[in-house]
Amino acid sequence: MTVDEATQTNGNYEAKDAQQSTWTVETVLSEITPRYAENTDSPVPFFHLLERLKTTKRAGWHRFGIEGESISDHMYRMSILTMMAPKSISEHLDILKCCRMALIHDMAESLVGDITPVDDVSKPEKSRREADTMDYICTNLLGKFNGGLNGKEVREIWQEYEDSETKESKFVHDIDKVELLVQMLEYERQYKCEKDLGEFTWVAEKVVSDEVNGWVKQIFRERQQMWKDAGKVPTWKGNTEPKD
Repeated sequence: MTVDEATQTNGNYEAKDAQQSTWTVETVLSEITPRYAENTDSPVPFFHLLERLKTTKRAGWHRFGIEGESISDHMYRMSILTMMAPKSISEHLDILKCCRMALIHDMAESLVGDITPVDDVSKPEKSRREADTMDYICTNLLGKFNGGLNGKEVREIWQEYEDSETKESKFVHDIDKVELLVQMLEYERQYKCEKDLGEFTWVAEKVVSDEVNGWVKQIFRERQQMWKDAGKVPTWKGNTEPKD
């Protein structure tokens, strides 16, 4: 599950990274048959790679016995959510770029997979794998299509999200979190409060914009009422439980 701040470490990466550095794009590609055609003037090999995003499940839910959404499912709803930005946000942002960023930000997971904090992969190592994958996608698969312009744009938008310095990238990071929280609530409802996914609620504390925080508060009020109606008390992480 790809909320950036979810990977928490103490900065001691050396031993772990030495062990993990054997991961390469080539190792993953060697297990894919047929292999994607590289350095062609067609985007079709890239189209085939995108299929992996449709079939790779978001890993965080699996620990709770939920075989749920795919990476593409997550990114699609994120892209729609960016389009719902109120005027107080949209008049200051390039919303089209935000929509594209939402559709691109987890693209590296097509080969890397959905790494979660419990996978014991450090943040620098995760970043290395994802950057290597995006380089492969944008150079080997898209580098000769349309003069490489499309690949260059995809790579730049992905990097902008990773750097999280622009207004657009910060907004999309907020959207990443709120989409997770919406899905959390929907799975709890689907399982009739038999599964408590409250450990994910802490990401709400990382939401920056007031407007997105408003959405989060509504989601949490819905969650609180749903559990109350079920005669149960859910868990909350951090200072996230709604106050009466």
